[in-house]
Amino acid sequence: MAIGTIGTGLDIPTLVAQLVAKEREPQENQINAAGTAASAKLSAIATLTSGMTNLQTTLTSLMKNADKPAFKATTVTDSNFSASIDTSDGAASAAAGTHQVEVKSLAQGQKLSSKGFEKDTVVGDGTLTLKYGETTLDVTIKEDSKLSDIAAAINKAAGGKGVTASVITADDGQHLVLSATDTGLAGAITVSTSGGNGGLADLTYDGTAGSGMTQTVEPKDAVVVVDGFTRTSSSNTISDIVPGVNLTLTKAGTEAGKTQTLTIARDNTSLKTDMAAFVAAYNAMNSALKSSSAYNTATNTASALTGDAMVRGLQQQLRSQFSTNINALKDMGITLAADGTLTLDSAKMETAIGKDPEAVSKLFGTEGTIGKSMDSLIKSNLDKETGTLTQRKNSLDKQIKDLESRLDALDARMEKVSDRYTKQFTAMETLVTQMQTTSDSLTQALAKKTSS
Repeated sequence: MAIGTIGTGLDIPTLVAQLVAKEREPQENQINAAGTAASAKLSAIATLTSGMTNLQTTLTSLMKNADKPAFKATTVTDSNFSASIDTSDGAASAAAGTHQVEVKSLAQGQKLSSKGFEKDTVVGDGTLTLKYGETTLDVTIKEDSKLSDIAAAINKAAGGKGVTASVITADDGQHLVLSATDTGLAGAITVSTSGGNGGLADLTYDGTAGSGMTQTVEPKDAVVVVDGFTRTSSSNTISDIVPGVNLTLTKAGTEAGKTQTLTIARDNTSLKTDMAAFVAAYNAMNSALKSSSAYNTATNTASALTGDAMVRGLQQQLRSQFSTNINALKDMGITLAADGTLTLDSAKMETAIGKDPEAVSKLFGTEGTIGKSMDSLIKSNLDKETGTLTQRKNSLDKQIKDLESRLDALDARMEKVSDRYTKQFTAMETLVTQMQTTSDSLTQALAKKTSS
């Protein structure tokens, strides 16, 4: 310090900032390094959780198909019917086999037609009562109603259920046509009238010769014979004569007693698709476990979960699901490589199912050797409360939150350190300034004394 200058000349804010940074750096670096490691582990756990969830999804679908295999229905060329497997809830299960089917007649809906009326003729008024099935429909017909008005009134009252009305114009005039919306005898229509001026009598029908309307299409039930059993139906779609199969009759046979073959067989397409998806999901999970715990010897770089006991345990548990059933899997077309990768031979799987339809269910069904055990293993890792992966995620979330709290605490401590340094250097600056002032006063006094 030179006598004659004012204060120390130090840049106190800069000096304090440098000292605080020096003290802060090692602690902050340590916390940030721990946070980076925890975040990397959390990301790896998220990847494993996603892979495990995908594995669970594919396994669930596989178990369902293994326990309840799919079937397909095939018919001969130019068949008088079509067939499909009923997959609705509660439907009976189909069974492999062949059936002989003869379609004797198709169900058809009734049609009634009035006589021809001149265009815009006022027919009459009163009440038309239509009966079909278990429904009775009373339709009020106003005065001055023409055929088009009557048709509109019927359609409004029926709401498209049971009967529809229309007006057809032909060479002999306009006709009111009533069409049953339901096929079969149960949907047959009768029409009666009451009240009014009597003009509506031309629109009645009771099946007798005295009816005002004519039946142009007779209502009929479908008749089909399956394996010698006759079934009559008001509909051309029958779902309970062949268990688990919907039959849709399309035309009547032309030769009495001639049958056509319906074949019900296993359809392994979706099962093979599910198996391939499961194998792919397993291999993806196996790959994720390896990459998350790998160690690069060339760069001496560890992965996020290198050496993690949980990862090693999970790898061993997954592989043991297959290694303990290696022969049965091989027969099914599934092989396990030394690195834990699965390979599927779909053709071999098809052959195995042909020899033993229950083969897949025995391994991958709900109670299957692998299916049941694998499902339990997956759930033990994904359970929202007790799952291994869930608990690890929760632990890492807490660790990261704690590290964030440590950073906040470090900020608070460093702020106090900064305040302390600032006060200390400011006090020193004040003291130096005072000493300089005293020195200057003494210098001036000595100078005066010397000159006198």
